[in-house]
Amino acid sequence: MNRFMTPHGEFDLVRFPVDPRDPLRAWDAADDYLLRHLDTLDLSGTVVVVGDRWGALTTALARYGPILITDSHLAAEAARENLRRAGADARVSTTRDEPPGVVDVLVVRVPKSLALLEDQLHRLAPGTHAGTVVVGAGMVKEIHTSTLELFERILGPTSTSLAERKARLVFCTPDPALVRPANPWPRTHALPGDVGVVSGLTVTNHAGVFSAERLDIGTRFLLGHLPARSGAEHVVDLGCGNGVVGLAAALGNPDAELTFVDESYQAVASAEATMAANAPRTKARFLVGDGLAGFPPASVDLVLNNPPFHVHQSTGDATAWRMFTGARAALRPGGELWVVGNRHLGYHVKLRRLFGNCEVVAANPKFVLLRAVRTGGPRP
Repeated sequence: MNRFMTPHGEFDLVRFPVDPRDPLRAWDAADDYLLRHLDTLDLSGTVVVVGDRWGALTTALARYGPILITDSHLAAEAARENLRRAGADARVSTTRDEPPGVVDVLVVRVPKSLALLEDQLHRLAPGTHAGTVVVGAGMVKEIHTSTLELFERILGPTSTSLAERKARLVFCTPDPALVRPANPWPRTHALPGDVGVVSGLTVTNHAGVFSAERLDIGTRFLLGHLPARSGAEHVVDLGCGNGVVGLAAALGNPDAELTFVDESYQAVASAEATMAANAPRTKARFLVGDGLAGFPPASVDLVLNNPPFHVHQSTGDATAWRMFTGARAALRPGGELWVVGNRHLGYHVKLRRLFGNCEVVAANPKFVLLRAVRTGGPRP
């Protein structure tokens, strides 16, 4: 927990999942800079907050009745928790929900993904007007010339502030007469011809999904070593992205039940579209959530996972560890977790500690593919 002092009040904020050992704050200098600037403006009307990472902005602005739009399940849960702690309320919506028809104040926390920013500005632009206040914020390393060009091309004239504590603000004046280009998202691309059962198939990518332009090399490595037929009855594509790994599992196991899970709403929508285009008869469900939290124990035969190790601008294995522990709890005795990751991350150490075993299925100079089997006994 950390106390965030703002012109709008003082707030005890947490990240999500709530962990008292988490040393990272639920806000940063860009949030602070933005809120101090907003205190000088008229915030009447419909206030929309886009991309709030842990709910700091939404909580601080709660008295204005903001609408939060987020692509992250974890960010949405953090915002709800921080609003609850503050005794406040706000509408929490997702990137897949219909945007508000009128936007009087648009507050944008610039995301890491330029594509996600592009898609969200396109979706919100019809609701803006000449009097809409548009202010963005990010750390200096997150705001580039391309970022400003997006605001300018989609909304109107754009400028930036001086940097303060390595943070910068973006100011944009919507131009109702602007002829904006069409929203290019979602996009599709064809898979290479040498990746097993999914060779040559077309996948769908909504904005912000990892490696939306081409098959990433880690997933390619995993696809190249999946068993042609595992015999698993219930397979989970954990951290599914556009769903290509789950699609391969479905085509190799046509009688299996598939579950696609990701904490990104855009990713789950992409996986659903990918499956609808290539394997519409597969028994599949699509879930947005924090890994396998909430899955019934011993309900899964096979989990396929390419875990992320970047969360916004921070790196670490906390997300991977939650994925691994959730997988172990959800797997039936004898069930398997397959993990692909960069060699230097050392996932084999954690998997051995958690499962009591870990086998190297394949390796190359950059990646390693690991298999851990759920034993019937208690956690080692």
